[in-house]
Amino acid sequence: MPAGSGAMAASEPLLPPAARSALGSRIAVGLFLAVVAVADIWAGGPAFATMVAIGVMLVFREWAVMHRTLPGLMVAGLAVLLLVSVLAHLGRVQDALVLLAIAAAGLLLIAFALGRPGKRWLSTGLLYAGLPAIALIWLRAQPDGFALVMWTMGLVWATDIFAYVAGRAIGGAKVWPAISPNKTWAGLAGGMAAAGLFSALFALAAGWLVAPLLAALLGAGLAVLAQAGDFFESWLKRRAGVKDSGRLLGAHGGVMDRVDGLVPVACAVALWMGLSADRLGAAPA
Repeated sequence: MPAGSGAMAASEPLLPPAARSALGSRIAVGLFLAVVAVADIWAGGPAFATMVAIGVMLVFREWAVMHRTLPGLMVAGLAVLLLVSVLAHLGRVQDALVLLAIAAAGLLLIAFALGRPGKRWLSTGLLYAGLPAIALIWLRAQPDGFALVMWTMGLVWATDIFAYVAGRAIGGAKVWPAISPNKTWAGLAGGMAAAGLFSALFALAAGWLVAPLLAALLGAGLAVLAQAGDFFESWLKRRAGVKDSGRLLGAHGGVMDRVDGLVPVACAVALWMGLSADRLGAAPA
């Protein structure tokens, strides 16, 4: 190694100027969306349900446009998502799930009846948007709902930010270059570590009756799920031949681009809480 090369390497920034600019812009948009989201999560009730409903309807619209869906079917799907969100807000979660399942099956049958089986993806999109809507609204309605939703979203944010930073700074082997050429194993490890640390610290701060190690393992596991959601959306976009799910956020793409990791994580957390409601909760005073 030439003399002085170690010092030169040490003085070089971890991220090149273009990457630092992209990261700064990504964080700025993320912080703005986070502030809006936290305010609505704190408010809860109709404000939170409205935010979730608008968000999933935008996701479904992007999905429908991506798959060149007939306008009438897209409007029908949007109406179902609105009603599903209202039912979930009213505490009628089972009714919301039943309606969502019936509507998804109905859209699938309509696609085949019209001789357009390729449009069967619309029913998948309805589930993709509807299930996290029910999950998030249900989680917020729990006794410790604010903390639960903040934990869920915080895990995804920590995963996304630190996977990006670690992947850019360390580089290395790609996880699945054919689908997402920028995702590296180092980035995945960084996201898992950040999510695990966040989860453990959050559980301690919230006074949850869960061991910090278990909370860290949960966070790391959910980080993997968040990254899987990212890969799934990347696969969808490649299949549809588009770079971004939409243009609502300008250079940052669409709403689906920002919540791809939240979709599976919210569903998993709601399912886990529903099956083991006694696992979390504030410690007795």
